[in-house]
Amino acid sequence: MDKRNIPKVSFLEFLKHASNILKNPLPFHHSNFEKHGDTFRLIIGPGKSVIFSRDAYLAEYVLQKNQKNYTKSPIQTKDLVKYVGRGLLTAEGDHWKKQRKLIQPAFHKKQLTLLLESIHKAILTELDKIQTDRDVDIFPVFNDLAFQTVVKSLFSSAVGDKDIARLQFITEAAQKMLVRELRQPFLSLWFKYGGEIKKHTDLTDEARVILKKLVKARKESDIRENDLLDMLLDARYEDGNEMDEEQLIDEILILFTAGHETTSNALTFAAELLARNPESQQKIYEESLKAKQETHTLMEFIQACSYTKKVIEETMRLYPPAYFIDRINLEDDSFEGLEIPKGSNLLFSFHEIHKHKDHWENPEKFDPERFSDSDPYLHTPYYAPFGAGPRKCIGNNFAMFEMILAVSKVVSNYKIEPKTTPIEILPLITLKPKNAILKFQKR
Repeated sequence: MDKRNIPKVSFLEFLKHASNILKNPLPFHHSNFEKHGDTFRLIIGPGKSVIFSRDAYLAEYVLQKNQKNYTKSPIQTKDLVKYVGRGLLTAEGDHWKKQRKLIQPAFHKKQLTLLLESIHKAILTELDKIQTDRDVDIFPVFNDLAFQTVVKSLFSSAVGDKDIARLQFITEAAQKMLVRELRQPFLSLWFKYGGEIKKHTDLTDEARVILKKLVKARKESDIRENDLLDMLLDARYEDGNEMDEEQLIDEILILFTAGHETTSNALTFAAELLARNPESQQKIYEESLKAKQETHTLMEFIQACSYTKKVIEETMRLYPPAYFIDRINLEDDSFEGLEIPKGSNLLFSFHEIHKHKDHWENPEKFDPERFSDSDPYLHTPYYAPFGAGPRKCIGNNFAMFEMILAVSKVVSNYKIEPKTTPIEILPLITLKPKNAILKFQKR
């Protein structure tokens, strides 16, 4: 196949838009995609560049078909590690394979069934806090809901409110610090020698102490909760050994980090979309009433809420929480004539792939019915809200079950008043909602 050069966007062009990129890089990237095609190279400094792509088939090749030649970037394998350790999200190579194989059974659908009651109780408790007949910023409500869900799924009722609040504060503080490091690399020396990084790594150490106390208490008790902690404690490597304490804490910190922010983002965007699409809200309400009458278990209820599932899938198409996925190739590579030199930094924009006009009809329109009940692979490979390939999010089923329960319960209990203003976004490490002010009425 003939070789094709990757179009370049100059460093001067990058500098010209630097202030806008700092606030929101997505319009800059979109204009470059429209001008240069589905893949371009952005020069970000002397000898430094990033290959941006919205080519779904290149993403499939890198993340799945030739994934052995690609590794995660230092953002996850180095920068994030100092706050959460080397768990599934940040591990690479043989260590990742070993951990994935060990932990995968805990997230099997059959095992997750044991957690649904804890998830359901946490959701109901947090949704009771929604204030009615007044403007409410819904993101903090869903943020607390998602964190409480992870904590209760891990530790059942064995953790107190004070520890939960502290763990949530530390988890979110570490995420904010990492964003500052990535967005303000020119302050790296000040962050390092001014004590900012140490302050946050000290917080992480405090979280590890709290978690070790909880793990110790569980091991010393005769109580079996059948929660995620029990599943992780039961897990054994091929040689029969269990996870050591430090590795166990790393995995728990990863679950806190990856398990609550993306879910709270998606739930907030879903509520925003339902406020702008009252007919979808009514369909969910009617579906939830019917499912409640006709089902006997929470899993049956979730399976009966097929339209609610479509709403969540469409929400994550329009507003994918993991809106960028990055990789670096270990050896020279090529794809359909594109030459990819060893050590290239590739950034796949799923924000763009999910709205690409070649793959989606009326891509900007909110249309849950585009997701078919009969063909779950209908939109492969250009729909990947949980990633793709071997590194696909291990908690995707957990997240979907949680979100289906949460959205159905919100709409069953409250009517979200209509809203017409544009939805605001804040692209950080994940795609976050901004100014998600809604008004709820009690049904």
